[in-house]
Amino acid sequence: MKLAMINDKIVPYEQLEPAYLDRGLYFGDGVYEVLRSYNGKIFALDEHLERFQRSLDGIEITGIKIDQIRQKIVQAFEKAGFANAKIYFHITRGSAPRNHTWSEDIKPNFFLTIEGITDHPEDLEKGIWVCTYPDQRWQRCDIKSLNLLANVMARQFAAKKGCEEAILVNEDGLITEGAASAFFGVFGNTLQTSPLADNILPSVSRKYVIKAAMNLKMTLLEQNMTVDAAKHADELFTAVTTKDIIAVTKFDEVTIGNGKIGGYTRKLKEQFQTFTK
Repeated sequence: MKLAMINDKIVPYEQLEPAYLDRGLYFGDGVYEVLRSYNGKIFALDEHLERFQRSLDGIEITGIKIDQIRQKIVQAFEKAGFANAKIYFHITRGSAPRNHTWSEDIKPNFFLTIEGITDHPEDLEKGIWVCTYPDQRWQRCDIKSLNLLANVMARQFAAKKGCEEAILVNEDGLITEGAASAFFGVFGNTLQTSPLADNILPSVSRKYVIKAAMNLKMTLLEQNMTVDAAKHADELFTAVTTKDIIAVTKFDEVTIGNGKIGGYTRKLKEQFQTFTK
């Protein structure tokens, strides 16, 4: 007989619910997306679904029809009735007895949550404090996988220091991105951010920040930033789906600029908001 133990309860293995055998639980074997709505409209749904398809392809999860995923998202969004919502969903390879390899006939599992969110414009005015942390993630961060333990540890480190975000630094001393955000610096009229590569998530927010910068006639420099350069930037900010652009006013122990939101960050935020209407 094969047994399983759930907390203090021993049960026959055959009686386990499929959720206990999910490869997402065993191996982080799945991919996810987070998107949001503004005033009753889901923002950048096409871009998120395109990235989701790339992530599925990247880890060879097959049999998923993106149009059906779109329908599930819209159905849940309309059912929830939130004007401003955060939508999380993931697909794992499926449920099966623990084995590193998988059977070709395994059926993927889908999961989604949706919750209302409240924007706080005052957060933009005060900015946030961020700190650096070693980038210990796997080498395919362009795939939005469920393997987030390194990100979790970085964010927990930041939280213990009283910071809002951890800015990841690779072994060459170069900034890659935030543990849960894209990262940008402003130097004069130039917007700098890391170039897209295997170790950088192709952030949807990043795409729209760059579009906003082009509208403002800024110069774009896609080049990794050193920690020292970041400390001497005119302005710094992060970009993330649920909050779009957030000013960084303190980087490690260094105050950025005058410690308040910078002029370009404010203008980029305003431009970004035009895309969400």
